[in-house]
Order: sequence, then C-alpha cells, then structure tokens
Amino acid sequence: MISGLMIRILFLTAIASCAITSLPAQLATSLSLNKNQYVAGESVIAEIIVTNHSGRDLTLASTRQLPWLSFVVTNSRGNPVTTRRLNTFGAMKIKAGESLARQVDLTEHFLLSDQGNFAVSAVIRSPDGEAQGASTNRMLFNLNPGRAYWTQKIGVSNDKGSHTREFKLLTFSGGQKSQLFAQVIDGKTGVPIRTFLLGDSLMLRKPMVTLDKSQRMHVMFLATPTMWVHCQVSADGKLVSRDIHQRAAQGDPLLMSYGDGSVKVMNSIPYDPRAAEVERSKDKKASDRPQITLD
Repeated sequence: MISGLMIRILFLTAIASCAITSLPAQLATSLSLNKNQYVAGESVIAEIIVTNHSGRDLTLASTRQLPWLSFVVTNSRGNPVTTRRLNTFGAMKIKAGESLARQVDLTEHFLLSDQGNFAVSAVIRSPDGEAQGASTNRMLFNLNPGRAYWTQKIGVSNDKGSHTREFKLLTFSGGQKSQLFAQVIDGKTGVPIRTFLLGDSLMLRKPMVTLDKSQRMHVMFLATPTMWVHCQVSADGKLVSRDIHQRAAQGDPLLMSYGDGSVKVMNSIPYDPRAAEVERSKDKKASDRPQITLD
C-alpha cells in the first residue's frame, strides 16, 4: 500500500518531468540560408533564430556531454557529411519572450568541397540538459564546382615549412548573372582553403589574371559597362585589396606585369566612390534650386 508521502513525491516528480520535457517545445526555432546555390568551398551561412516562450530568462550553453547548438548536414544519399571540427558555439542568453539570431558558417564546421545536393537542420538544446532538444526546419542547398577559367600552382615557404597552393579563378552562373570566384586550394589535401565571390562580371570582356612577386593573384574584370574591378588575393585565401577603375580615353584598362615582378593597372582612371558621391550631392543641390524668370 502506497503512503500519502510516497504519492506526493511521485506527483512532484511527474510535474518536474513534464517541465523538463516541455521546455524544448517552448523554444520556437527556425533555420534559414543566405541562398540555396553555392560554389563548392564557398561559405554556406546558416542563420538560427530562437524565440523564448518559456516565461523565464534562459542561458543556452554547452555542457561537457552535449553542445547547446548542433547541425546535421547530409548529402543526397542521406549520409552525414564529414565534420571539420567540433561545434564550439558560445552561450546565448535570451530573455523571456525575446528572439535572438546566430549566424554560423557551415563550411568551417563541415567538409563542403564536393558538388551535389545537401540538406541541413539544427538542434537547440535547453539548459535543462535534454539530449533530444528542439529541431529546426530542414533546408536544402546545392554545391556547384563552377568552371575553372584560370589556374596556377605555386610554392609557399613559411615558419611551418614549404608547401604548395593552387590558385583558381572560377566562373559561375547560378542565375542570370555571371559571377567570378577566387579559390585557393591546399596542394597536399586538395581541399579548398577558401572560396569567395569577387563580384558579378560582364563577360563581354575577358577577365585578366596574373601573379605578382609576392605570390598574389591579381584579377581584373568588367563589372558594369563603365567600371572595372581589380582584386588581389593572397596565398592563404584573403582578399588583400579591391579597387575600381574607369575606362580611360584610349581604351580599356590593362593589367600589366613588369620584369621586377610587380603588377599594375594601366590606362585607367581610378574611381573614388566618396568623391563621386560628393559630386552627385552637388548636382542634386544645384537641380533643387528654384527657377528664376527675369523680365
């Protein structure tokens, strides 16, 4: 026969159990991607939005056993994609009724260098430690290898020794626009160190590409009918500089290599966005003046 004290203990235990299991349902979650078509190796940016409907302030933080935020990325066969490193996301403090967003570059955490179709979802775990957590919606995306317009392998020496890199200039037409991507590949593993967009390109003029003595890739391309873009990319996949040039009186700008290993843009008029904005402002003020009629 169960005593009254035992019944009360069981009742309180049941209430506590319901509170723990219902908390994930009180966290509204959603997942979105910045786009659905990417060049393989490009940053795939996922944004998580969490809304706290628990009626109290929460701190979402990882434990030794489980992270508070984890992602599940699968290929077209439903197999998990290989992870590059463990999820180490900082804690998120979210007040009652508040919505907070967190952006994550999935390329930093998963090996997303092969073409194909993929799916991603996320799991948010409450501070009460439930392993199952709250799952977000599932998003689909595609990785395309792009088309290699130009490639060049180089040797690099630093404190870690000598190794090789491969520069690639890729073209991609995911929509109606043609885009140019810079890609730097590790010569040992064949895995892209970084892949990123240089800009939209008008392929009426062929892009110009070369290397300088500092092992930087120089790319110049026509971005608008009157504007050319000159980019410099380092061997570790960083965008060093990005300048805009206008057509000079004697033809299109040229990317010139010199005997000392330097690379310069010739036959162009450098474009200064700030100066152009000032000029547009002056023109606007002049046009705003009222007309005066003299008798």
